[in-house]
Amino acid sequence: MTSGVPAFAPGPAARGGGSGFAPPAAALRSRRPAALGCIRLAALLLALGCLAGTLWEGLDDRGAALAFGVLVGIGEWARWTGAEVREAAPLGAAGGLAYALLGGDAGAATHDGAFQVVAVVCAASLLGNVPHIADGRRPTLDHLTRRVLTVGFAAVCFQPLHNRSALEHWGGPVYALLLVALLVLTALCDAVLAAAQAHSRTAWPFGPLLRDELRGLLGIGSAVCATGAVIALAVAVVGLWALPVFCLPLLLTQLSLRRYAAVRATYRQTIASLARATEIAGYTPAGHARRVAALSRAVGRDLGLSGAELTVLEHAALMHDIGQLSLVDPVPAGATAGLPAAEQRRIALLGGAVVRQTGVDAAVAVVVERQADPYREQPVAARIVRAVNAYEEKARDSGPGGPLAALEELRLATAGDYAPEVVESLARVLSRDCLTLRAAG
Repeated sequence: MTSGVPAFAPGPAARGGGSGFAPPAAALRSRRPAALGCIRLAALLLALGCLAGTLWEGLDDRGAALAFGVLVGIGEWARWTGAEVREAAPLGAAGGLAYALLGGDAGAATHDGAFQVVAVVCAASLLGNVPHIADGRRPTLDHLTRRVLTVGFAAVCFQPLHNRSALEHWGGPVYALLLVALLVLTALCDAVLAAAQAHSRTAWPFGPLLRDELRGLLGIGSAVCATGAVIALAVAVVGLWALPVFCLPLLLTQLSLRRYAAVRATYRQTIASLARATEIAGYTPAGHARRVAALSRAVGRDLGLSGAELTVLEHAALMHDIGQLSLVDPVPAGATAGLPAAEQRRIALLGGAVVRQTGVDAAVAVVVERQADPYREQPVAARIVRAVNAYEEKARDSGPGGPLAALEELRLATAGDYAPEVVESLARVLSRDCLTLRAAG
């Protein structure tokens, strides 16, 4: 159940100009949190230990190992990496979970053990991810880490009980309850790992990240868990022929997921293209909308906004200046923060009217329309866009030392113009997350 960590492409400021910071690559590497390395080290030690245990004890039930290995490998090979999705390889995830919960094959008990399950899933996942690794896709390592740890958790909890015949002694109802409880715990384990990895990479608050992961479990996550359990139970009754039958619905789901991800990517590209209209027409500086969107989303993360709220915030930030296209006389350098309040509100209303005509989510138009209202009357997203836009404009025009001077100017204006909590969040983001924002570019 893969978490989507958004990537942004800041403009020239991210490369040393304007309001951006441009730390060297060595400084970025030195800031990489140790927690992420610990998670990866744990997955590596688990994989090596299980591989050694499998080589020592020998491979049991090679037919099942080969069948589930092929299933996991195909699922990983076909995983989608072109856009943000909650679970990029549902077929591989369900196959690994089913093998971890396998207790029988066509009525005969299996004794594969936790060592063999983790070793097979790890080897199959590595083989399936070879094309992704060759292409240098960065999320692959974290994806493999979570796959190994999640499957290892399920296998360690289930296989010892099964091999000791404890499940047969307890009977059917207890077996069913145990499977449900184990699925819930495995899903929670995966959500915590995903949130921890994202927190380590980005330094965003762990709580909102975990909340987004838990919400994602209600969708594709629950389907993966249910399919994994059904596959394991079906193989125990009818044998390995159940694999293609019960994997077909999930394969169709994975194909649908690819289309959905492609539509989302196209939708965001369309919004980004609309946002560039003000730059192409000469109303705003190049890269201004992208920089405001990147900072706005980081501030939204810091304030604990959910995934859906962050999407609305990012789209509104990209299109916050689109109302300037309706002006006869352009605002110098597109700097609207210094205009009279009435003129700012007029431009914001014009922008909201344009956004509504594009077919974009109405919530985005509301944020664009209300970005110039008094901050006490604004929704949180509008407060963020207003403060970040003002910071970017002031920092760009203040010369050397502009970012610090702009931030101090915003702090002095919190009594009437900018929400204090947003300005303080912006300060935290600039001091803590600037390296992450530039690395994403």
